[in-house]
Amino acid sequence: MSVWALGLNHTTAPLDLRGRFAFALDQIAPTLQSLRSSFASGRHPQVEAAIISTCNRTEIYCASEHIALDHTFGWLAQSGGVAPALLRSHAYTLHNDEAARHAFRVASGLDSMVLGEAQILGQMKDAVRAAETAGALGSTLNQLFQRSFAVAKEVRTATEIGAHSISMAAAAVRLAGQLFEDLRTTRVLFVGAGEMIDLAATHFAAKEPKSIAIANRTLERGEKLASRFGGEAMRLADLPSRLAEFDIIVSCTASTLPIIGLGAVERALKARKHRPMFMVDLAVPRDIEPEVKALEDVYLYTVDDLAQVVQQGQANRQAAVAQAEVIIDAGVQSFMHWLGQRGTVPLIQQLNAQADEWRATEMARARKLLAKGEPVEAVLEAMSRGLTQKMMHGAMAELHAGDAASREQTAQTISRLFLRKER
Repeated sequence: MSVWALGLNHTTAPLDLRGRFAFALDQIAPTLQSLRSSFASGRHPQVEAAIISTCNRTEIYCASEHIALDHTFGWLAQSGGVAPALLRSHAYTLHNDEAARHAFRVASGLDSMVLGEAQILGQMKDAVRAAETAGALGSTLNQLFQRSFAVAKEVRTATEIGAHSISMAAAAVRLAGQLFEDLRTTRVLFVGAGEMIDLAATHFAAKEPKSIAIANRTLERGEKLASRFGGEAMRLADLPSRLAEFDIIVSCTASTLPIIGLGAVERALKARKHRPMFMVDLAVPRDIEPEVKALEDVYLYTVDDLAQVVQQGQANRQAAVAQAEVIIDAGVQSFMHWLGQRGTVPLIQQLNAQADEWRATEMARARKLLAKGEPVEAVLEAMSRGLTQKMMHGAMAELHAGDAASREQTAQTISRLFLRKER
């Protein structure tokens, strides 16, 4: 059994290219079905698969008897509507121990824009549940991910990898504080009501802004989040007409197209008499049209723009990284040992089936003898002799076959298998 992975992330691909391969959680199941169907039509009918898609990465993990990277590349390129050559220039490919090491590092927060951040672990668990629901996760990938979660837990327990890490939400607050002298005088709008917006709202609420509003496609979900921060909820459809009211806008939705356009922002600036607006687009694909960044009184930051802020203090955690890598190495070795043993599973199954067949044959013979009135002791003796003869027949035949060298090798193997001393 082989494992392979391919993906692109914040270090290998620009934001707009990553946006082409972003899959919302509710898209994972049908996307996995499409991927596995594409394998079924070729030479790889039985392929396990899982997709991890966040604002910083999209990764496909697969397991099958034979690695099929080229096919996976072609499918992903087609799904994103880009040329395979373009995808290859921004993607990475990994197999077996490299794929396991990468999964363990991602789960542990070592491959994140924010070193040690814990959010990716929850996102990976969501992705695994989605793959399970879609029926795309087999025993190999299940082992890979369950072990990655266990390694991540050990890394966070045994090291200080997450100490002093700066989240994307905290970075946004820090940047906003550089623009506005006192955040208590600002009005903040959050667009969306997902996990990232929840986190961002928590950080901004701690600064006690003048007001907080949540704009969401589903009003009920927006109201639930707004109530936690003493804010108001509004419909997404009302956003263009009310945009001018807010000094800070943080957006993160699952929309495939921008929901805040250049024209709407221009009108808002005019109504605000060009008072500055601080905007953070945490969505992939973008929620805010990139042209907005060119406006004189707008300070627009994307997830990639926040990279420099969140990288501060990384050097202080290098000792923790070294400790984490040791834990990950041990996890990779354990997984590869397990994966190597998987190659003997068919043989073990055949041996068990053969033993069951022998047992059934001797049991049937014993029942017949008992029915004829044969003594129980004699029947048991015959049954045990019959079983031992069947088990020893193959070994005895091999000892008498072949040349002297092969017989010697066979003798050593049989001694190791049958003449072990009980401990």
